[in-house]
Amino acid sequence: MLTVDFSRLDLPKGSWVLDAGCGTGRHLSEAFRRRDVNVVGIDKSRKDADAANRMLNTMIGAAQDGGGIKLVCVSDITRLPFDDETFDAVICSEVLEHIPDHRQAISEIIRVLKPGKPLVVSVPRYLPERICWAISDDYHHEEGGHIRIFRKKELINLLENAGTRCNGTAWKHSLHSPYWWLKCLVGHKNDGHPLVRLYHRFLVWDIMKKPFLTRVLDRVLNPVIAKSIVVYLQKGGSHGA
Repeated sequence: MLTVDFSRLDLPKGSWVLDAGCGTGRHLSEAFRRRDVNVVGIDKSRKDADAANRMLNTMIGAAQDGGGIKLVCVSDITRLPFDDETFDAVICSEVLEHIPDHRQAISEIIRVLKPGKPLVVSVPRYLPERICWAISDDYHHEEGGHIRIFRKKELINLLENAGTRCNGTAWKHSLHSPYWWLKCLVGHKNDGHPLVRLYHRFLVWDIMKKPFLTRVLDRVLNPVIAKSIVVYLQKGGSHGA
């Protein structure tokens, strides 16, 4: 399931893409499919970083990669181990809501991005996330979980004040919001609850099959209950080489 629309990114051959907080590699793998695009993924979780690396290795073995270079490592997003202006694009999806020093994280992902190049940031949307917090205290008190909720204007202001310009926003994954509300109602770790299992099977089916009816329903509901907001930005300065 992709949150970022890669058609909105300019990734010519030879580009270097950073996925900051790559998790198990859903966006990293999508970038790696592109011809001669090099990818770097960082995550604070060794388990997730290893899973992302295995996914990329599987792609190479199945000749599903674009022939680029790949690197996945464990790192702290507030202290990225890269030089200034290293990357041609940076993705940071569903990460900032977890980070105590989110301003430092924003500073770092912009620091390592070349001037004039794209940055994509996504976080949970305010209203659906607020409902989760209202239903379950455990949901937002879990160690490593969500510790803040961003309003759209607040997030854009933070990113623009750090040296970027917003080019547009999008809502994503409206059909996933009821799933998380349901989990909060029955216990956010209670994956075995019959209703949770049933809804999860529906989401997997929807992701795999992409039926027309649910695609239309998702588009209709996104302005109301989208799970995520995606912000597309460009770092200030001239287009670097």
